[in-house]
Amino acid sequence: MGIKKASAPDIGPWLRVRASAPVIAAAVLMYFVTVYNARHSGINMMDNSFVVKAAQTFVDGGSPYADKRFLYFPSSVLVAVPMTAVPPYWLGWLVPALTSGMAVLGWFCAVRIFRVSLLSRLSVYGLLFLCFFAAFRNLAQLGNWTAYSALALPAALLLASRGRWVWAGVVVGLAVATKPMLVPFALIFLIARRPKAFAAAAAVPLALCALAAAVMPQPGLFFTKTLPFLLHGQDRFARPYDASIGTMLARLHFPGAVAMGVAALLALALLVGAWRRWNRGGDEALRLVEVGAMLMVAANIASKPAFDHYLLVTLPVLLASVVRVGSVARSPWLWFAIVPRMAGFTLPWLDVVEHWAYSVALVNVTVAALLLQRAFWPGTVPADEEPAEPAATAAPASAPGAAAGELSFTERLGR
Repeated sequence: MGIKKASAPDIGPWLRVRASAPVIAAAVLMYFVTVYNARHSGINMMDNSFVVKAAQTFVDGGSPYADKRFLYFPSSVLVAVPMTAVPPYWLGWLVPALTSGMAVLGWFCAVRIFRVSLLSRLSVYGLLFLCFFAAFRNLAQLGNWTAYSALALPAALLLASRGRWVWAGVVVGLAVATKPMLVPFALIFLIARRPKAFAAAAAVPLALCALAAAVMPQPGLFFTKTLPFLLHGQDRFARPYDASIGTMLARLHFPGAVAMGVAALLALALLVGAWRRWNRGGDEALRLVEVGAMLMVAANIASKPAFDHYLLVTLPVLLASVVRVGSVARSPWLWFAIVPRMAGFTLPWLDVVEHWAYSVALVNVTVAALLLQRAFWPGTVPADEEPAEPAATAAPASAPGAAAGELSFTERLGR
């Protein structure tokens, strides 16, 4: 008789159990340490300062688009105007706390898509992961408004998973009005045949932009100055940090036409894959997350520039899916790609800042490959799984280790 190979235990139930008090305290402490370090990093919330400067120009009667670094829709100016009244010292604390806080809230929304408690091991260990994730630290230091999208995308997916599609469209529309990053993600409403949700996602930013343009001098500069600057991939200042495939291949001395062609083909494959993945069905939460991620990864691969903090829009919802059997988050290849993006990771003979775009591109390409496999490879879509939400109080008897006869700490203490 042959020996039957034992299957690996499912980590999902273990991740759903409530985290211990010391781990929760450590995660909270590390979050505040991250905010403190961002405040004293010397970068001084550079990206947010561009928007606040544009808003101050608007308050003073000028056009915010006079500054080429203001790259957002007119509606973004209205969002930034309240910041012009905050003293610089307090703004230095407020901005990293808000931007990192929105990314954390986005992570919590991602966890709730899979009906996992916010005090679970998955949720708390995920917060610890974020605090050591370079993209999260950079987001807080720069005060970049990608934070709005990092919150909006998982929030929209959470609403959609509960059947509230129109509200999901409103959330996406508000995020686009703040920073037009989730425009590709809005295609999920067309793929899912939710025209009302798509209409909401389009109407909200259009209305807010029209309102802002009506009270703004020279709003047309967005089309004549800012949009060409964006389509050109910004300038030499942004190029070393651009992880789009076209830029990466060009830096490796591929001809420009070849580089752009490869990026366009991969993005097109992801768009087709998103449509195919939706039609393949399976676990509803996984389907929503994977289709949304494919749309955003397609944008990160094809558009220029694509910075490292853009990973915070795509990765959290994918990593939260680790509680489901068959999710791409359980692939070791994804984690191999993520490791170089952890704080403190360096490679010999490579400048950390000038070459980190390659490691960001590696994450995007790895995610794209895993999701394309899910979309096109037969037998890779997990069946529908919607487990009941356990109480996040103590480890259940069926948790890994309990079945093997291991005693909990309190049980050993009682002996």
